[in-house]
This record gives sequence, structure tokens and C-alpha cells, in this order.
Amino acid sequence: MGKSKGDYVMNKKIKTDAVDHLFQAILTLKDADECYSFFEDVCTVNELLSLSQRYEVARMLRENNTYLEIAEKTGASTATISRVNRSLNYGNDGYDMVFERLQAEK
Repeated sequence: MGKSKGDYVMNKKIKTDAVDHLFQAILTLKDADECYSFFEDVCTVNELLSLSQRYEVARMLRENNTYLEIAEKTGASTATISRVNRSLNYGNDGYDMVFERLQAEK
């Protein structure tokens, strides 16, 4: 916790010009309505629901919910919960960066 921007490590496997262009486009979005418009065009409904489910799983794991509670509330499989948990514990700290910023806004 309390990491600075420089502490977050970029995954070299996803660093491409196309991904850079996508992220630059995302950074232009100003509010939730614009996010809905953009992501509904870019993603299928199932892709968007999968992304939101993984985010919800991560949030609930950080709130110390059990796998059973998370599976019941989100419909995520234990395999998905386990993968998200692995990202939280051994990933690039992207989830925690966002959680910290959201907490700071409260």
C-alpha cells in the first residue's frame, strides 16, 4: 500500500502500439456515461461482464470475503476467483492501485 506511480510495473507481454492506442483512447473518457458508450462499442456484452466480474471478485477478496461468498454474489467460478486472487497477490498491483485511489476519493 502507499505505492507511488513508479512502483507499478508494466507487463511487457501486453505492451504494443495497439494497446497503447486503446489505453490513450480510454484515458480520454470523462465519465461513466462515456465509458458505457465506448466499452459497449469495443467489447461484447460477455467481455464487459467478465471484466466487471473479475473486478468485483478482486474488490470482494480485498474485503476478505470467502470464495463461497464471492461465488454466490458474483457467479464467478472458484477457478476465476483463484486467478484473480493470484493477480492480487503476485500481479502488477493494478487492482490495489485503483482501490487505493478510489479509497482516497472517499
